[in-house]
Amino acid sequence: MFCSACGAEIQPQFTACPKCQRPLTPAAAAIPPSRLDRHIGILSTLWLITGALFAIPGFILMTMSKIARIAVPATEEVGRFVAPLALSIIGFTLLVIAAGGILVGLGLRSRLPWGRTAAIVLGILSLFHPPLGTALGIYTLWVLLGDQSGAEYQRLARTV
Repeated sequence: MFCSACGAEIQPQFTACPKCQRPLTPAAAAIPPSRLDRHIGILSTLWLITGALFAIPGFILMTMSKIARIAVPATEEVGRFVAPLALSIIGFTLLVIAAGGILVGLGLRSRLPWGRTAAIVLGILSLFHPPLGTALGIYTLWVLLGDQSGAEYQRLARTV
């Protein structure tokens, strides 16, 4: 719940806004949370999990790139160069994607001003990663692109 005057977060037991000291009426306390309020925590957790799931194979591939140089016979000069390079590039790409997911999850959880924009961009990009990425992208866009979501997120970001 949020103060209608300043946008500060209000706990149900408060009788006045902790920021602007405006008295709260019982009718204002009965306003149900919005769709964004209900889903932002779930969405941030899903992005954190997605980031962690991309980090695991990223670290494995980066480790395998070091081992691949030893595993390829010394007579295969091209193989000793190409295999570790390819594994490093793929692993690094997965780690960058993981960092993006974790940062978006933390940004949404902390209600940072850039969190919504970054989540929308990554949500659009994740649409092309079926099936789970597509589901996460659709859910992200559904939560963050609602009619009042932009203004409401800005209000949430200002109160933090």
